[in-house]
Amino acid sequence: MTLVQMQSRSANATVVPRTVNDVMEAAGPQVCDDMTVEVAMAVMASARADHLLVCDEDGLCTGLVTQSQLAAIRDSAAYTDQLRLRAVLGERGPFASPATTMAEADHAMRYRRLAALPVVDERGSALGVLALAR
Repeated sequence: MTLVQMQSRSANATVVPRTVNDVMEAAGPQVCDDMTVEVAMAVMASARADHLLVCDEDGLCTGLVTQSQLAAIRDSAAYTDQLRLRAVLGERGPFASPATTMAEADHAMRYRRLAALPVVDERGSALGVLALAR
């Protein structure tokens, strides 16, 4: 038989869910979406980063690319050295808000099989990155 120790909770105790803001990392390297895949890979290598945040000409975050994504694109038959990041990103997102709960972010990342998720403010500017623990 295994004994389980129970702790009583006060009826007034509230559990505040952890948010993305509590655990996100600094935004890190950001590049413009008109940059070529080849240059983005060089920036990522020189920054020793696993991912880059991609922004549009207005400085708003449009997405995130990883080293493995860029390598797969570079190794594809359709690749040219003029291919721009905006062409490979597709539609904007996904993103998290700093107020997103960790449970919501965890679900979104697992569902979409993401290793990292950009965190943006209400205007769409990058605040940080939520990345899976290594």
